[in-house]
Amino acid sequence: MNCRHCHTPLKDIFIDLVNQPPSNSFLKKEQLDEPETYFPLKLFVCPDCFLVQIDEYKNSQEIFSDDYVYFSSFSSSWVEHAKRYVDMAEQRFSLDAESMVMEIASNDGYLLQWFVKKGIPCLGIEPTGGTADAAEKIGVPTRREFFGTTLARQIVVENKQPDLLLGNNVLAHVPDINDFVEGLAIALKQGGTITMEFPHLMQLVSQNQFDTIYHEHFSYLSLVSVSEVFASHGLTIFDVEELPTHGGSLRIFARHTTDHTRPVTESVKGVLAKETSAGMTGLDYYRNFQSKADTVKADLLEFLIRQKRAGKTVAAYGAAAKGNTLLNYCGIKTDLISFCVDASPHKQNLFLPGSHIPVLHPDKLKEQRPDFILILPWNIQNEIMEQHSYVSEWGCKFVTAISHLAIH
Repeated sequence: MNCRHCHTPLKDIFIDLVNQPPSNSFLKKEQLDEPETYFPLKLFVCPDCFLVQIDEYKNSQEIFSDDYVYFSSFSSSWVEHAKRYVDMAEQRFSLDAESMVMEIASNDGYLLQWFVKKGIPCLGIEPTGGTADAAEKIGVPTRREFFGTTLARQIVVENKQPDLLLGNNVLAHVPDINDFVEGLAIALKQGGTITMEFPHLMQLVSQNQFDTIYHEHFSYLSLVSVSEVFASHGLTIFDVEELPTHGGSLRIFARHTTDHTRPVTESVKGVLAKETSAGMTGLDYYRNFQSKADTVKADLLEFLIRQKRAGKTVAAYGAAAKGNTLLNYCGIKTDLISFCVDASPHKQNLFLPGSHIPVLHPDKLKEQRPDFILILPWNIQNEIMEQHSYVSEWGCKFVTAISHLAIH
C-alpha cells in the first residue's frame, strides 16, 4: 500500500480497530439473519507527508448510495453553525446577487439554504439521492455527482466557476485526495476563495477520539499534511480557524498560489508551530494511539458489565457513525445496550450495523426509563442533555466514553 497523496510505501500503523461493518450501513429487520460484510479498519501514517489514512477497502460509491442515512439538518447546533458561517462569508467575501457559491457534499441543504434566503446564487454538489432530494425541496439547486477533476472541468466549460467554493467534513471522505484538490484548483474562479472544515487530527489524538475513525473517512488531517497536499496543486492556505465542532476542527481558507492579494496570516503559522511542537512531523507521535483506544474499550465494557450484573438498564442516544465504531470495536451487543434512540426518522426502526441494536424514536426513553443513557455523538452531548433533561425525573444519568468514561 502506498500513500494516497505522495505514493510513499506505508508500513507504520497508526491504529488497528480490526474488522467492522461500514458505520452507516444500517440494517432492516429482514436483514438481521443475513451475513454482514466486514472490512478492515486499520490506519497508516505516511513517513513523508504525515497523512494518516485508511486503505480503500470499501468503494465510496457503495458508501454514499441513495439510501445514505446521514442528514445534516437533524442537528440543530450544526445548522446554527452553518448559518453563522454564511453570515461571516457574506461579509468577508462581499458576496451578493452577482456572486456564485458552490458547496461540495452539500447534503440536505443545511448550509446553502441560508445563501438562498440572502438571494446569493449557489449550487450544491451532492452524490447521494435522498439528501439531494431533501435539499431541492427547500430550494437549494443541487447537482447529483461526485466532485473531482472531471466535474471541475465541466464547471469551467459551463462558466459556473465559484467565488466561494466550500466543503464541510468532505476532505476526509474522498478516496482520491489528489484528484479532489486538483478539482478545487480547476473549479475556483481567479481571485476566489476555498474554505474547508475537517476534524483536526491533533484533537483526535489528544482527546482520544478513535471513534471518529470509520470507513467513510479515508484521511485524517493535520494542517501540516493538508498544506502539503494543497501546495502540490497550486493552492495556498492563507488563513485558518480552530473550531469546537466535531470535537475540534480546522477551517482553512485557501486561494490560488498565483493570487498574491492575501498574505498568509499569523494563525496559519501558529497552528503549524503547534502541530510541530506536539511532534506531528515525527513518527513517534503516531505510535502510542492504540493503547489509548484499548483503555476506553476496557473501561466502557467494565461499566456496562457492572450495570448488567446490578440489574440496571443502559440505552444509547444517537445512531452516529462514531457510535458504531465504538460499539463494534468493544464488541457490544443488545445484551449490554438494549436499544438506541435517534431524532432522525431516516434511522428509526433500523438496526445498528454489527451490534444489531434497534434504533427507536426518542419517546422510547420515557416509556422504557433506562438507568443510564450512553451518548454516542459526544460532540453534541450538551444539546442532547438539555433536550432530554427530563430523564433525571426517574434518576437516569448520562454517560460518555470519549475521551474517558464519565457519568454526568
